[in-house]
Amino acid sequence: MYLSPRHSEIIQMAKDQGRVLVDDLATHFGVTPQTIRKDLNDLCDQRLLSRIHGGALFPSGIANVEYEARRKIAASEKEAIGRAAARIIPDNASLFINIGTTTEEVSKALLDHSGLMVITNNINVANRMRVYPGIEVVIAGGVVRGSDGGVVGEAAVDFIKQFKVDYAVIGASAIDHDGALLDYDFREVKVAQAIIANARHVILVSDATKFERTAPVRIGHLSQVNTFITDTCELPAIRRICQENEVELVETDRLTQGM
Repeated sequence: MYLSPRHSEIIQMAKDQGRVLVDDLATHFGVTPQTIRKDLNDLCDQRLLSRIHGGALFPSGIANVEYEARRKIAASEKEAIGRAAARIIPDNASLFINIGTTTEEVSKALLDHSGLMVITNNINVANRMRVYPGIEVVIAGGVVRGSDGGVVGEAAVDFIKQFKVDYAVIGASAIDHDGALLDYDFREVKVAQAIIANARHVILVSDATKFERTAPVRIGHLSQVNTFITDTCELPAIRRICQENEVELVETDRLTQGM
């Protein structure tokens, strides 16, 4: 398959960053947005990229995007989601924080809380929060994934099952339009399922790009969570699932517009 130099560079940028945006690419290459949109449409037609509003994603049907690249995807949206989740969680609460770049943003936003007991299978979260005297950190044992510092496996599942906490903060690699919450690693999914089962209030944090992605392993269903925080949700099916199952849908873009 022949690719022009610009197409090859666009694919490499999408692979490195997780996603590319039309306006950024137009500036980078010094061409019009219309030219970039045609480039992206051509690449998506060849199944080399997946189209999203305003840009394209590197396709990831069975393998996740590299962790550092995932950090950059919708970074400002994830920060806003993290702050919104932190506002729900009061001082003196117990909570799980699962693996993920968005759940890590929640941990950052919780640093001004006091009296928290945080149980996590995310080494990055534990390392960030451990130095704050008002926060007690408990970390799960198990296999540590070198790619992202996540602790997974049966030992982590058994550890999580020892607790019953006030809140759980979970993410998902993809959200299907039927409400299925999806991920890539079945070992991570088992930990997430244990977290959902052992929390009184489950908070799902996920930016809108997750509606455009697919993953092969099922975590659970949107109906199993109490609060779903995202930047924006334009899918009527997802809104209907939330309404029918009394899931509070929080859209941070709407919160910002209302300020």
